[in-house]
Amino acid sequence: MQQPTRIAPSILSADFARLGEEVRAITEAGADLIHVDVMDGHFVPNLTVGPDVVKALRPLSALPFDVHLMISPADPYIARFADAGADIITVHPEAGPHLHRTLRQIASLGKKAGVALNPATPVDAVDFVIKDIDLILVMSVDPGFGNQSFIDSQYDKIRALRSKIDTSGRDIDLAVDGGINAETAPKAVGAGADILIAGTATFTGGAGAYADNINRLRGGG
Repeated sequence: MQQPTRIAPSILSADFARLGEEVRAITEAGADLIHVDVMDGHFVPNLTVGPDVVKALRPLSALPFDVHLMISPADPYIARFADAGADIITVHPEAGPHLHRTLRQIASLGKKAGVALNPATPVDAVDFVIKDIDLILVMSVDPGFGNQSFIDSQYDKIRALRSKIDTSGRDIDLAVDGGINAETAPKAVGAGADILIAGTATFTGGAGAYADNINRLRGGG
């Protein structure tokens, strides 16, 4: 069943010179989760943060940390991100040879396990591991950079995954990441998403604007 819309600001779009202050500000502004994009310059063409940054930010917010591993291989780093304070760890099927084993590893560390699907990755990639998934993340842009435009074909993917989740009877979150703004957010929610991951749309305008930005993405005008 689709849950109420939750907003997960992506710190990829935060001011990295003031990252701790930004996490505090977005927490106070009413965010539901903190989304951390981890990129390795190999699986995706960019480099971002590692577990030490997650560990440093962890005391600054009581919100769940949703850590998206855009790295390959992912398995050797899962325990480090778990120890650093991640609450949800999301991996890509293409990032390792044994997705089931990876998801079980995440669960064994007491964390929620997510699977991220790139725009060209088919929805059936989750079919035989759906019992081990707590979150499915639809990438509505090709991963690796912020401030990209939403790929319209991903609305159909969201609808298809919403159907799979509802049929499974499991409490699985359906997130969407990429090109989320005041125009695309209601369309994504209408297709079945219940977590909206947004970087530019939440971190625009400085800390004084964050609450309004989040409210707008939730459909509050």
